[in-house]
Amino acid sequence: MMRAPFPISLCRRIATGLSAAGLALAAACTTEPSEPATGAAQASIDDAAARWFGHVEMLADDSMRGRETGSPEHRKAADYVATRFQRAGLEPAGTAGYLQPIALRSRRIVEATSSLALVRRGKAEPVTLGEEATFGMRIDPAPSVEAPLVFAGHALQIPEVGHDDFAGLDVQGKVVVYLSGSPSNVPGALSAHYQSAAERWSTLKRLGAIGTIGIADPKSMDVPWERSSPNRLNPAMALGDASLDDTAGQQVSIAFNPAKAERLFEGSGRTFADILKAAGEGKALPRFALPSAVRATVTVENLGVESHNVAGIVRGSDPRLANEFVVLTAHLDHVGAGAAIDGDDIYNGAMDNASGVATLIEAASAVAAARPKRSVVFVAVTAEEKGLLGSRYYARNPTVERDAIVANINMDMFLPLFPFRILMVLGLDESDLGDDVRALATEMGIAVQADPEPQRNRFIRSDQYSFIREGVPALAMKVGYEAHTPEATIAADWTRERYHAPSDDLAQPFDRSAAVGFTDMIGRLAVRVANRDTRPSWKADSFFRRFARPAAVEATGR
Repeated sequence: MMRAPFPISLCRRIATGLSAAGLALAAACTTEPSEPATGAAQASIDDAAARWFGHVEMLADDSMRGRETGSPEHRKAADYVATRFQRAGLEPAGTAGYLQPIALRSRRIVEATSSLALVRRGKAEPVTLGEEATFGMRIDPAPSVEAPLVFAGHALQIPEVGHDDFAGLDVQGKVVVYLSGSPSNVPGALSAHYQSAAERWSTLKRLGAIGTIGIADPKSMDVPWERSSPNRLNPAMALGDASLDDTAGQQVSIAFNPAKAERLFEGSGRTFADILKAAGEGKALPRFALPSAVRATVTVENLGVESHNVAGIVRGSDPRLANEFVVLTAHLDHVGAGAAIDGDDIYNGAMDNASGVATLIEAASAVAAARPKRSVVFVAVTAEEKGLLGSRYYARNPTVERDAIVANINMDMFLPLFPFRILMVLGLDESDLGDDVRALATEMGIAVQADPEPQRNRFIRSDQYSFIREGVPALAMKVGYEAHTPEATIAADWTRERYHAPSDDLAQPFDRSAAVGFTDMIGRLAVRVANRDTRPSWKADSFFRRFARPAAVEATGR
């Protein structure tokens, strides 16, 4: 692969950050932004890239079998990260060492004794599992359910914008059918929050519904049905701590193939095609009772599982601030082995998220050397792919004082696929952490953008959201791109072809210079936040400010 152009300012920053070449690289950073770095500069970038990629190679090797949560391979990966933290000079963040054990419940559907049907006029019409629909196992399903259906648009109540999909609609004792997404007038972060499984079920439970049938909008599906459905037999998981169960009381959860969803609307006088058209045009969706019921029988295999978060800490150098904590996270797990594609059944998870863990490890070394004022905790969390379970557990049961966590910076699938000229920041304008990012990016000669595709709900789909729910200002970052550019096409192609597929492996092309530049920025941002005089705080107009704990609000004076 050709080496990427490297901005002079970023080259110099790396020279004094992760690079071992130090002043030699700084002196060598004289190439124009349009030219590759050369000589000592490129040698230092190559050394940093080799260290970073060495971690990716270890974690995404076929022998790791995709790092399934709770598997022996995941434990091997956790031990590897713990060893690297120790070598970087991090102390164990908990009293029991680097590993934080988490009790989980594994659920796997037994399709041979499970069934699904639509009931019309007393006649059951079978629904083919896999081809037409799948049962969700992240909930604890009832063995059998038969209930009327009602279509509720996007199934959202968003009081901040006066939106209510349930106004005048009776959902008591019913299964709610909905289209993924939200109204076009809802800001991205707000939309993402209300579409979270926990928030949606909280609303439905309060209104008396007993379950859901979700239909993905085809235009916003990251993984096509034909690729996701074959893995429906893989185990799902839930936290063993029942107090952290966000879906308690939900009796059935079904995903319906959008290509087959017209079946749900037969006899209603409306079509799914019309509903999709209205959603695409930003129009209000209709809400109405469907002239059918759903009949579901579900058999589940349950198993207790233990998996581990890995946590290490750089102790703060300032006695006044050392008992406050900036937490950096990246998820260690992936989806394991699954349905074979082109003869390959190992879902290696190189970009998702061995890349983020590699950055976590390398940033730990840089932060340890910088000796910031506040303490910085590095956590490789488990069970992200199972519904953010490891970070949910850690955010509620951290290995440090919970109320003293002041910020979270998360790295998940940051995709160094092309030159690092733009930093994409999820949550950029929600807290004053965004101000730190902008200032640092200016120093480094990097542009900054908010999420260019808010409809993908990425702000709630990774581990930063677990900290947000606990009131902690948080960010997630990726290598960014402008719309309608070759970089945007590369990112879209990667999502369509490699996301949650065996081809997210070590053989794929990526930009090592981008990985090094991104990793350097993460380390510098952690130090900058840890050295702030004030605790980070939510912006006054941020929706997420409502989650801030009173102690944090009092500490910031806002």
